[in-house]
Amino acid sequence: MNALVERIEARTPVHRDRAIDGLRALALLAVPTGHWLLGGFSLSSDGALHNASPLGTFGGLAPVSWILQMLGIFFLVGGYASVLSYRKRKGSTGDWLKGRLARLGRPVLGVTAVWAVLLPLLHHGFGVPGDTLRTASTLVIQPLWFVGVYTVVTALTPLCVRAARRAGVWAAAPLLASVAVVDFLRYGPYADAVPSWLSLLNILPGWLFAYQLGVSWGEGRVTRRHAWGLLLGGAALFAALLLAFGYPASMVGVPGEARTNSHPPSLLVLALAAAQSGAAILLRDRLGKLLKRPALWAPVVVVNLSAMTILCWHQTAMLAAAIPASYVGEVPGLVGAPDSVGWILARLAWMPLFAGLLVLIGRYARGFESPWTGTGRTRRTAAGLLAAGFAVFALGLA
Repeated sequence: MNALVERIEARTPVHRDRAIDGLRALALLAVPTGHWLLGGFSLSSDGALHNASPLGTFGGLAPVSWILQMLGIFFLVGGYASVLSYRKRKGSTGDWLKGRLARLGRPVLGVTAVWAVLLPLLHHGFGVPGDTLRTASTLVIQPLWFVGVYTVVTALTPLCVRAARRAGVWAAAPLLASVAVVDFLRYGPYADAVPSWLSLLNILPGWLFAYQLGVSWGEGRVTRRHAWGLLLGGAALFAALLLAFGYPASMVGVPGEARTNSHPPSLLVLALAAAQSGAAILLRDRLGKLLKRPALWAPVVVVNLSAMTILCWHQTAMLAAAIPASYVGEVPGLVGAPDSVGWILARLAWMPLFAGLLVLIGRYARGFESPWTGTGRTRRTAAGLLAAGFAVFALGLA
C-alpha cells in the first residue's frame, strides 16, 4: 500500500490542482453513499423486490440528504475543469467536445449493455421475478440521467465561457431566475392551470447553474467576496424556501410525496448548490494544503480515475447483495421495509459489503472507461443495440 501511495505521489504533476480533484472525489462518493443509505427494498409476497426509502418513515433524516446531495459541487468542479481543458485544446472545439463526450458515453453504454444480457439470464436462468428486474433496471438507470444532463452542459461550455467573460459570476443569475419563475408557476396561485410538463423547463437551467459558476470560477471571475455571497445568500434562500414557502425538506424523492426537489431540480436545489459552491471556493486553499499529504491524496486519485465506474455501477453493487438475499426472505437492512431504527443500523453495517462489491465489479468494469480501441464496428453496434434494449425495458416502454 505504501508503495502505491508513493508511486501516485511521484506521478502527480507539481501544478496539479489537488483541491479540485478532492472536491470531485467528495461529490462522487456522496452519490453511492446517498443511494445506499436512503434507498431500500420491500419484499412482496411473491418474493419480488420493490423500491422503498427510510425517508417515508423517518422524515427527520431529510437533513442527511442536504449533505449527500453534492451534485452542485460536481457541476461546479466540472465547469472549472472544463475551462482548463478547453483552453488547452489542440484541435477544434468540435474535436474537444467529441473527446469529452466519448469519455462520458463509453461507461454508460457498457453498463446498459451488460444489464441487457443479465436480464434474461437472471429471469430464465435463476428465476428472478420480473418485478425485481424492473426494480433493478430502474435503479441502474437512475444515476444515468445525470450523465445525459452533464453531456448537454458540457456541450454548452463554449457558450458558458463567453458568458463568464462578459458577466463573470453574474452569468449564472438568469439561470436562477428562470428556475424561480417556473417554480412560481407550478407551485404558486396559478398551479392548477399550469401543465405538468412545465416543470421539465427546470432541468437544463437547474443543473447548468452550478456548472456556469464553475466556468466563471475557472475564468478567474469569482472572488472570495463572491464566494461569501454565494454561501450566505444560498443558505438564506434555502432557509426561506423551507420555512416560508413549504418546499419539501428532502433533496431526494420520497415515496408517496407529491412534490420532489430533484427531478426536475427546484429552486431549493439551486439554493443548496449556491451555498455549497461558495463554501467549496472558500475552502479550496485549505483543502489543497491538506491533500499535499500523500496518504490522503492517493485515494482521491483512485476515486477520480474510477469516476464513471463508481457512478454507473454502484447500484449494481447493492443489487448484487440484495437479489440473492431476497431468496432467503427478509434480511434486516438489506431486504425488508425500511421502517425501523434497527433497519438503519443494519443498513450501516451492510455498507462495507456494498463498497467491497463495487470494488470487485470495478476491477472488470473500469475497462469501459478506456478507449475501445480493440473493439470493431460490429461489437460497438451490438453494444449499442443491447443498451437501447435495456433502456426500453428500464423506462417501462416494453
